[in-house]
Amino acid sequence: MVSIKSISSKEDLKKFVTFPFSLYKGSKYWVPPIIKDEMETFDKTKNPVFKDAEAWFFLAYKDNEIVGRVAAIINRLEVNHQQVNKMRFGWFDFIDDKNVSTALLQKVAEIGNDNQLEYMEGPVGFSNLDKVGVLVEGFDHIGTMITWYNHPYYKNHYEALGFVKEKEYMENKFPAANADPKLFTKLNDLIKRRYGLIEVNFNSTKEVMPMADEMFDLFNETYANLSSFVPITPIQKEYFKKKYISFINPEYIKFIKDKNDKLIAFAIVMPSFSEALQKAKGKLFPFGIYHLLKAKKNSKDVIFYLIGIHPEYQNKGVTAIIFNEYYKTFKEKGIQMCYRTPELEENIAIKQMWKHFDPVIYKRRRTYKKNL
Repeated sequence: MVSIKSISSKEDLKKFVTFPFSLYKGSKYWVPPIIKDEMETFDKTKNPVFKDAEAWFFLAYKDNEIVGRVAAIINRLEVNHQQVNKMRFGWFDFIDDKNVSTALLQKVAEIGNDNQLEYMEGPVGFSNLDKVGVLVEGFDHIGTMITWYNHPYYKNHYEALGFVKEKEYMENKFPAANADPKLFTKLNDLIKRRYGLIEVNFNSTKEVMPMADEMFDLFNETYANLSSFVPITPIQKEYFKKKYISFINPEYIKFIKDKNDKLIAFAIVMPSFSEALQKAKGKLFPFGIYHLLKAKKNSKDVIFYLIGIHPEYQNKGVTAIIFNEYYKTFKEKGIQMCYRTPELEENIAIKQMWKHFDPVIYKRRRTYKKNL
């Protein structure tokens, strides 16, 4: 017998956050979050996404043991302003028991029906900067701090419960050595001269912060036409600046400006924290922070986290400038492997951008949809 508990207390929320630690105990591939950070993500007093979103959290119990969890989410910007009547759900984990997955998703469906929404889709987060998609290929590769890892049986549960594929995402990788400077050095000079563009590099986080708002505005412009995009609000900008920018190596942030000093492109790369997070086991103290700082300084693997290019400059070779700057940084730091975050299968522009680096698809993930 499966029972579902709606949670609201801090004590129960911690159980929600830590359930995957038991579900994936002993896994070589699962990357645990920092528990404190995950708790703050769900804290209505700390995460500004709750100004425009609502969330409900559920735990599934069987024989007095936690056997599953799910977060049900309504993003009011999406529903009220974009007229997308979607019931979101994420942080969906469960043992291999269809009674458990069914009971959890039934709760999500009930909230969707109560709010007259048309369909439910998941796993997704609150916004486009959250994790997305259930892993369907690539289970024997270590996860990242910005993706969900899951057991292979998850896909079977979705499909058995009548969900259909909504979006497909690919994750690619390539050796840093594939970034042959002959491919972009000459083009870099040509594009800069043609359009009067200037690259901007950083030595400290303090230098990045005054330009961060402009970067988030450009992010909104870049991805506005992609399906499921929800813009970052001004209050979320402040939150993301505080939460993420200070954590990223400043030399891994690249901006490009035009002759009028307007930002027209940016890219953010992060060192891989996967192994450091596994060693931290969800805690910053006493040793977790040491492992993370060590990875920040010494990791030979990097993840291309975000790239934004103003629509006017897309398909004009601007990426040659970005890659030229990263080539110099990566060579200096001895970077060996480059990984990319999940990218929509339909995003042809992003495929074109990377084609010269001979990337290999090593993971696929999906969101699933079901009408209410």
